[in-house]
Amino acid sequence: MDLDPLVTYRWMRLTRTLDDAIRTLWLTGQGVGGTFNQRGHEAVSVGPALCLEDDDVVAPMHRDLGAYLVRGMTPHELLAHQLGRVDGPSGGRDANIHGCGDLDRNIIGFISHLPQSLPVAVGAAMAFRLRGEPRVAMTWTGDGGSITGLYAESLNLAALDNAPVVIVVENNQYAYSTPVARHSANPDIAARSRALGVHSVDVDGNDVEALHQASQAAVNRARNGGGPSVIVAETMRMLGHAVHDGFEYVPDELLEHWHERDPLATFERRLTERGIALDALRTIDQEVAAEVEAALTSAKASPWPDPATVTDGVWA
Repeated sequence: MDLDPLVTYRWMRLTRTLDDAIRTLWLTGQGVGGTFNQRGHEAVSVGPALCLEDDDVVAPMHRDLGAYLVRGMTPHELLAHQLGRVDGPSGGRDANIHGCGDLDRNIIGFISHLPQSLPVAVGAAMAFRLRGEPRVAMTWTGDGGSITGLYAESLNLAALDNAPVVIVVENNQYAYSTPVARHSANPDIAARSRALGVHSVDVDGNDVEALHQASQAAVNRARNGGGPSVIVAETMRMLGHAVHDGFEYVPDELLEHWHERDPLATFERRLTERGIALDALRTIDQEVAAEVEAALTSAKASPWPDPATVTDGVWA
């Protein structure tokens, strides 16, 4: 499907504005649980998610807020989730992006640690193939996740089964506080993935159009029987691993390098160069800010969960 530039910009702006609101909640002591930062990952979550059909399944991780939004979760629900309120997708049983799933929307909740969501997505894709359903599963993981045994096992199984799964690896330079050079003897994630029999490409993870193009090709390949793909998105998380992480271990010059490649600012410049009026983008910014502010108000009004329901949905 073609990428609508203004729609795409709106999803990216909504992701950042909502992320800023969630971070502010935590910093001002209003959030119930911890939270993870999305800044710098707007393109890598929005671009691939926009390639999917309603019947496809996604398994985003903790830095893929844009994918949850594209797949139908509302700012109200996500803010209520962060506040531990009943309107959140876990009904107040979790208070950060962990457990933030909705199978009615074909969203598999994030499973920590990485890449534990990967075999679940591969399993869903294998079911699609066995049933003869033209559906695709998509999941995300990080550079640290790509060096685990589970990553290799999942890719091997996906390749053996020709499973229709697309795996986006967010190579954001750090696995928590460990840089790629310290956790991987071979930092070429795409090459390591190809060695496991999976079609793999490297993409600029801050270029939403490049990500969408590569993801669309991978989704089409999977849907038409071509098997799994890995998309390695080269990017950077511009804040700490989570909101409590001061990020002191990252060199200033590295942050400055990636700041110049900010995915939202880069896309905005590209759109204005193509003739889209800056006023149109500022209007979207204002609409998104109002939407998030209204969602914050309604989420704060959402009730706390009833303690009598604490065992509902618990499996032993």
